[in-house]
Amino acid sequence: MVRKIVTLALIGGSLALAACNTVRGMGADVSSAANATENAMH
Repeated sequence: MVRKIVTLALIGGSLALAACNTVRGMGADVSSAANATENAMH
């Protein structure tokens, strides 16, 4: 029973970390695109 709980906790932690990195990467992509369009207008 304890092994199942630990396994679920590790899987949940891994998914949360992956989601965090995905959102951070998406934010960086959006920021980069905004900077590119701003530089193109000047």
